[in-house]
Amino acid sequence: MAEHHTGPAETGAPMDYSEHEKTYRFFLNATKYGTLFCVALLIAMAAGFFTTMGFFSASVLFILLNVAGYFFLR
Repeated sequence: MAEHHTGPAETGAPMDYSEHEKTYRFFLNATKYGTLFCVALLIAMAAGFFTTMGFFSASVLFILLNVAGYFFLR
């Protein structure tokens, strides 16, 4: 049968909350800027494939979208 413990549930090392918050901030920033990168890539690909922009103009659009998104998301 299962053992029943009545002591404290947390018996490991104490939590390092500052490190936890740094990791969480990194995760949020990576998610935010990763989403920006994917959306800019999809828009640039759509502009390059479905319009007469071509590869180089779509590449410039991709760079401009990333730079503009970076400044808006800061």
